[in-house]
Amino acid sequence: MTVEAAVQVTVLCVVSALLALILKRSTPEWALLLAVAAIGAAALFLTEALGEAAELLRELTEGSGVDPALFLPLYKTVGIALVVKVGASLCRDAGESALAAAVETAGAVCALLVSLPLLRAVLSMLLELMG
Repeated sequence: MTVEAAVQVTVLCVVSALLALILKRSTPEWALLLAVAAIGAAALFLTEALGEAAELLRELTEGSGVDPALFLPLYKTVGIALVVKVGASLCRDAGESALAAAVETAGAVCALLVSLPLLRAVLSMLLELMG
């Protein structure tokens, strides 16, 4: 990610936050929609950088000599964590802490579920070493 993209995302988010503060007094629902729109715009700014990061991870996975299927749960878990963090923060900004907790719980369950193949592989390797 270039410095310019980081500056653009930061400026976008700070300006959006200031506007949301102003809007929150009269129309809190518009403030939340503004935050969602800013997140979407920030994600668009980051698509190129995310593509570069994904390519690097693919190269590292191939170069490691480890079965690429073992890395997939790790990547999925990171994606889940990022989405859950943003979703829970939006819920908290809307004053819905219970919904934020539900989003975080769902994220933890999903992360556990996507990590099961990795846990099975580790267990299998341990059983091979013991037997």
